[in-house]
Amino acid sequence: MFALVTGYSSGIGKAICETLEKNSYKIIKLKTRLEDSKNLEFEVKSILKTKDINVLINCAGIGVFKPHEEISVLKIKELIDVNLTAPIILSSLLLRTLKRTKGHIINISSIEATKHSKFSALYTASKAGLRDFSLCLFEELRKSDIKITSINPDITKTPFFDELDFEASNKTNTHLLANDIAKTVLDILKFKAVVTDITLRAQRFEIKKKVHK
Repeated sequence: MFALVTGYSSGIGKAICETLEKNSYKIIKLKTRLEDSKNLEFEVKSILKTKDINVLINCAGIGVFKPHEEISVLKIKELIDVNLTAPIILSSLLLRTLKRTKGHIINISSIEATKHSKFSALYTASKAGLRDFSLCLFEELRKSDIKITSINPDITKTPFFDELDFEASNKTNTHLLANDIAKTVLDILKFKAVVTDITLRAQRFEIKKKVHK
């Protein structure tokens, strides 16, 4: 079976790819940047000439957490393109093949899609949009036997925070690990019914602010 996974190079996406490969999935990795919608469409259509896709996992994501007036227009567009527009485009491009394979779309959203946090307006908008897109698309496609799932992970210890001013706490009960998400993805794929929406939470909330020298 073929799984197209975005965000495969690190963090949650890398863990998902490794887990799926151990369970007989062949991973398809896009070469085109997700912001480049024209070439993205061309690459996907080229792939579909020779392969039917069983699973689409939209995992790529970027984060910005600062006062909204401090975020540049270019960064706003980049974040929305990666977090929301690309998953919507990829879903559209792959729906016909997924109907043939009775496949599955899994969108990695965020805990932020379920709440309202300071300095998270842009990121939350993109992830809430992705989550609502998932839920609406499931209703649209139920008769096609395509499964749609939104996974909303709590803070996860990954390179996602490398460019941010905070990161996950080192205490084990305050964050998830990428492998936790990957195992959940595999369980959902094996589940005979449909998990449409699942939120994975750490037991406690604690972040660590970075000290800039």
